[in-house]
Amino acid sequence: MTSLEKAVFAAKTLDEKKAFQIEVISVKGISDITDYFVIANGSVNTHVHSLADELEVKMREKGIQPLHIEGYASGNWVLLDYTDVIVHIFTPETREFYDLGRLWNDGERIKVDFEETEEKGEA
Repeated sequence: MTSLEKAVFAAKTLDEKKAFQIEVISVKGISDITDYFVIANGSVNTHVHSLADELEVKMREKGIQPLHIEGYASGNWVLLDYTDVIVHIFTPETREFYDLGRLWNDGERIKVDFEETEEKGEA
């Protein structure tokens, strides 16, 4: 799976679990730490936890393990590091405070078609 496919898969997984304000930002060439950021909101701490849990399960089913996970205990912001894709899941207030979208404004926004569904049996 390419880093773009991984980022889109993460975004769609979060969308299926009712995350909102999902963004995929390509930071290739402007960041040495990763290729893509996926940024999403959960409504409250428990929703942020359930989004992180679901994403971790779905990625593991694809054979993709996180390098590390940060912030799970607080629940305001969970970071899942998949090396070439870093996923940030926020409560709305925490996302507004850190405003990563603005910080990575030079990155290319990747359009994700959330209406498109994967055929059964395809990877």
